Amino acid sequence: MFIKESKESPRIFKSDLLDAFSRTHWVIVPLLYGPAIAFMVWYSAFRMDVGIFNTALLAGVGWFVWTFVEYALHRTVFHWVPKVSWGKRAHFLMHGVHHDMPRDKYRLVMPPMVSVTLFFVFLGLWFVLLGKNAWAFHGGFVFGYMVYDIIHYHVHHGRTRFRWLRRLKKHHYSHHFAPGYDERRFGVSTRFWDRLFGTDAIPVPESERAARAKARAKSRERVRGHRELPG
Repeated sequence: MFIKESKESPRIFKSDLLDAFSRTHWVIVPLLYGPAIAFMVWYSAFRMDVGIFNTALLAGVGWFVWTFVEYALHRTVFHWVPKVSWGKRAHFLMHGVHHDMPRDKYRLVMPPMVSVTLFFVFLGLWFVLLGKNAWAFHGGFVFGYMVYDIIHYHVHHGRTRFRWLRRLKKHHYSHHFAPGYDERRFGVSTRFWDRLFGTDAIPVPESERAARAKARAKSRERVRGHRELPG
C-alpha cells in the first residue's frame, strides 16, 4: 500500500507511518482530482443552472487564478524560512526536501491528506466569494493544480518530447541548479508570472548591458563589411 524508503527516496521521519505518508505517486493526483473536476463542472452547468458557457468561462478564470497562486506560494511561503527554532525544519518539510532531494520522485506531489484538506479550504473560500459560481471556478482552479503537479513530475522524471515542455524544464531546472536562480523562476506550469514580475532572469548591470550592445553592433558591422566586399 505504501511506497517504501529507498536510496532514491530516503527516510525523513523516524516514524514509519509518517515517513510512508510523506511519499505519493504522481498518478494519485489525476486519479483523485480528475473525477472531482468533472463532477464540479457538471454540477455547475446542469445542477446550479450556471450554463455551459458560463461554467467554461468560470473554470478558465479559476485555472488562471491557480497559475498566480502557484507562483505566489512558491515565491513566498515555500521559500520562507521562519526565524524560530523550528523554522528550518518546517521549511524542509514544506519545500526544502524537494530542493535537497530533487530526484526523489515520490516527494514531488503533495500528499493527499494535505491536498484534500486544501481542496475543501479553497472551495469554502470560493463559496464565500462567488456563491454558486464556486463549483465551476474551483473546478478550473483544481485543474490548474493537477496540471501543475503532473508537469512538475514530468520535467523532473519524464521525457520531454514537446518544445514547450522542454522550455518549462529548462526554466524549472535553472531554479534548482543554476547559480543565482534559487530565488528566481518560481513558475512551474507557466513562465507568465515570472516574466510579469521580473523574476525570469538575473538582472544584467547597465555597464554589462552596454558592453553587450556594443559587441553586437561591432559584430553586425563586420558582417555588413564582409557582404560589401567587391567580387
